[in-house]
Amino acid sequence: MHVIADTLTLVEDGIISHEAATEMQARGREAMVSMAINIILFAGILFATFGLIFWLANAVSVAICGAVLLGGGLFILARASAMYQMLGDAAALIGAGMLIAGSAIELVENYDAIAGWVMLAGGVLITTIAFGRFLVGGLTTGFVQGSIGLMGIALHLAGLVILIMDYNLAGLWPPLMFLYATAALIGSGWLLDVRLLTALAIVPFAQALDTGTLYFHAAYVFVSPEPTLSLVQMTLAVTAALWIAARYNERTGRHARVFATLAFIIGNLCALVGSLWGDWIGETIWGIGSRNEYASWDDFDAAREAFQNGAIYISPNVFSVLWALALAAVIVLAAKRSNRALFNAGITFAAIHAYTQMFETFADEALAFVVGGFGAVALAWIVWRLNTDWLKPKEGAAS
Repeated sequence: MHVIADTLTLVEDGIISHEAATEMQARGREAMVSMAINIILFAGILFATFGLIFWLANAVSVAICGAVLLGGGLFILARASAMYQMLGDAAALIGAGMLIAGSAIELVENYDAIAGWVMLAGGVLITTIAFGRFLVGGLTTGFVQGSIGLMGIALHLAGLVILIMDYNLAGLWPPLMFLYATAALIGSGWLLDVRLLTALAIVPFAQALDTGTLYFHAAYVFVSPEPTLSLVQMTLAVTAALWIAARYNERTGRHARVFATLAFIIGNLCALVGSLWGDWIGETIWGIGSRNEYASWDDFDAAREAFQNGAIYISPNVFSVLWALALAAVIVLAAKRSNRALFNAGITFAAIHAYTQMFETFADEALAFVVGGFGAVALAWIVWRLNTDWLKPKEGAAS
């Protein structure tokens, strides 16, 4: 497990040597720089690939350019020294991306009747070959093989989306597609040991219940049409991920903790929506459906009123209280178990919750600030007692 430690204090207390502290600091810097380089490299490959596709704007030109770059990159990786490996990786992936993405665009624009099926099957073929070579080794670097495998997954999922749209599949099909994409990203992230992929899996996972974002002029908006159900979904995800992290090896545990942290963040955003607006549970799923299904706003409002007369309603005040209690519990448990990500996220959302409720609900109630202040002092004392006495590990017990 990665932990935060003051190496200077550890040296002064005689816990570690000066040489060990220097080595820890050097490795920490190396990890951060490596992450920054990989992010820059990934962004460069992505922008260069799509930039060339849309700049050339011709299937033959894209295919020729992509093949040249792919061949050149593979030649560099096979013949050049390690100093030029990054350049070979970039050229090979830009070339492969142009061939795959360019083919997909050509299929959609000129062969739309079969585009979905070809992309669905082609994605499986590319992913199987690339990931198979990644596991076996050889031909080229693992970075190139893994990245091409991800391109295959993207092609496969894009084909699935096209088929759902072509056949107007509704009901359970879109949620199942999002859950399938979630599993694909988590599986790929674990196989390649890239936690960014595991983190990205939260996007389709949340969209299974239509939780997502919208963009308006100069504003990004978080949308949760079913905050209660989404909160239950994210709570189950956090619980399952932490259970996996506690029972499997550290490699698997890292991915599980990343997903748990992202699910916790999305869950808190859903709780924020509920604390402001409340929630008629199931209104958009088994209730009134979409506005587009009704001929007029009057029909839509009438259906909504009929549903609400027999539905379960959770008020904003109930949401606010339960959210505050849950945050307090998570913060204490995360601190006790040294789960830095959940602890930081919990503190952040506790501040957001307090700020929102104070100015949204209690802006003109001075007594609310008094009660909140004394409540925070009491909570701090309880946490201190829990940490120093009541929940202190027994002597000799493993932490």
